[in-house]
Amino acid sequence: MIGLKSERELALMREAGGILAKVMEELGGKIEPGIKTLELDHIAEGLIKKLGARPAFKDYKGYPASICVSVNETIVHGIPGPRVLNNGDIVSLDAGVELKGYFSDMARTYPVGDIDEESKKLIDAADIALQKAIEAAVAGNRVFDISHAIQTFVESRGFNVIRDFVGHGIGARLHEPPEIPNFGQPNIGEKLEDGMVLAIEPMISAGGYELEILEDGWTAVTKDGSRVAHFEDTIAVTDGKPEVLTLCQRKNR
Repeated sequence: MIGLKSERELALMREAGGILAKVMEELGGKIEPGIKTLELDHIAEGLIKKLGARPAFKDYKGYPASICVSVNETIVHGIPGPRVLNNGDIVSLDAGVELKGYFSDMARTYPVGDIDEESKKLIDAADIALQKAIEAAVAGNRVFDISHAIQTFVESRGFNVIRDFVGHGIGARLHEPPEIPNFGQPNIGEKLEDGMVLAIEPMISAGGYELEILEDGWTAVTKDGSRVAHFEDTIAVTDGKPEVLTLCQRKNR
């Protein structure tokens, strides 16, 4: 069953989403050649706590950091460490916060310095795919209408969607029903209605969608080494329309 959020719960999730958007904007401004991925994690953890929330990812199923920092061919769950970001890299930041018992979740992909045209197009396509998906999150549509919107747009740009990771419901738990794949046929799945809150997150590859998990048990990379872009927002269906709870300025396009 997909839980419908009350007005009180939605208000708390708006607050959590606003905090997370501030954190992501701060992190985005720190992306430059020479910064270590662990530095980004420290910045994120400090700011989340300063704003009165808790890093949702830290210790979640044993995850060792406050955010995920995924570089180039890393799809998701990149563990921050001593790696230095270099000019020409792209980096995906995935973060979540918990505030007063409720969660928000979001991701953005950023260029590091000057990047090649293919990487620019990849980031742009993932960003627009998320917007297309959000537009499909209206009352009366079904979950896979969101999935179909992502897949059709991404493939029209010559890229592929990652198939092994999905978006999800969110609320008093970080991951709730329903699962929201980034591919699929329309008119399938649960019908969307007011009070549903979803974390929609297209992950797209410049090459194939096959992946492997590294020895740390977390880091997922493309088998062919192709680059990946990842965008995510937490949205609520209110008054029949999508409301973005993690509203954040877009600086990539």
